[in-house]
Amino acid sequence: MKKTGVMTAAILAASFAMPAVAQLSVEDQIEARQAGYQFMAWNMGKIKAQAVDGDVEFNADQMKAAANAIAAIANSGMGALFSPDSTMDKAENTRLKPEFFQQTDKVREVGTNFVREANKLQEVAATGDRAALARQFSAVGQTCKACHDNFRAD
Repeated sequence: MKKTGVMTAAILAASFAMPAVAQLSVEDQIEARQAGYQFMAWNMGKIKAQAVDGDVEFNADQMKAAANAIAAIANSGMGALFSPDSTMDKAENTRLKPEFFQQTDKVREVGTNFVREANKLQEVAATGDRAALARQFSAVGQTCKACHDNFRAD
């Protein structure tokens, strides 16, 4: 089961790493990036339930797998799924603000911070330290919030 989850994450990451913009319609770009974020959110939810809230018994192997999936997507090249035509003023089914393409330095900063913290989440999860994982979960969440606050419409 563990190998299947890691393999699924690797396949998902590899599929996003392709030169997606050249191959995907705007609608498909939006759908693919939303799928990636939903998969990350599902894995963040697993970490929150076990390491933060304690609603579910802590399982270090599950936490490691969840963190691996999050890091894989963070490092997958999802930036290729964002094009100027995929913002809310030009496309349906998205909340991506046009400012995303007007504030490239801020986008780079937010994206770099997210990748760094997601990679650190993976490292921390490998230690099996629940308290450290909870702290790093918060750090990753702050990077998600930074992007949402700047580039996602309510």
